Amino acid sequence: MKPHIALLRGVNVGGNKRVPMADWKGWLVEMGCAQPATLLNSGNAAFLSAARKPEKLAGEMAALLQERLGFEVPVIVKSGAELARVVEDLPWEVEAEALDASRLLVAFVPSPDALGALDRAAALVQAPERFHIGREAGYLYCASGILESRAGAALVGKGAGLVTSRNWATVLKLHELVRKLAKDASA
Repeated sequence: MKPHIALLRGVNVGGNKRVPMADWKGWLVEMGCAQPATLLNSGNAAFLSAARKPEKLAGEMAALLQERLGFEVPVIVKSGAELARVVEDLPWEVEAEALDASRLLVAFVPSPDALGALDRAAALVQAPERFHIGREAGYLYCASGILESRAGAALVGKGAGLVTSRNWATVLKLHELVRKLAKDASA
């Protein structure tokens, strides 16, 4: 079994689309995932899974959530290796450049061939904001804050489609969970 993460889009925000994390963990186990761990109350989960393609696993999870909750929840699944590339591809030195990690968004897409969906946000970037598209995700630094950024709004708003964003601190926490799962799986 290999480590993966699942990112649920648009849940547990403002009282809408409630997904209880204890239930989510249980449903992951029902799907054959091992050692699920959730992070925060936003549907972020790390787990071990047998060799299934992340896109297939995401579809299965979305179908299960629709069945259990009665509403649509877009799901993006990334393997531990894909998440490692997301972390490696960050084009800026957060500490060296004194960047505020809470203003740094990572935009996840279902697969690398969907990175073109980030072009809409790229067109809205205004200096001193920074934007970069890596191998697995897009990166937006909102110097004045995410709520003040038109590009940030495009990545986190309702029109973002299958894109889901997490701040850098959350990405690093998920990465640590995945590394721990990989270590436990190999022990």
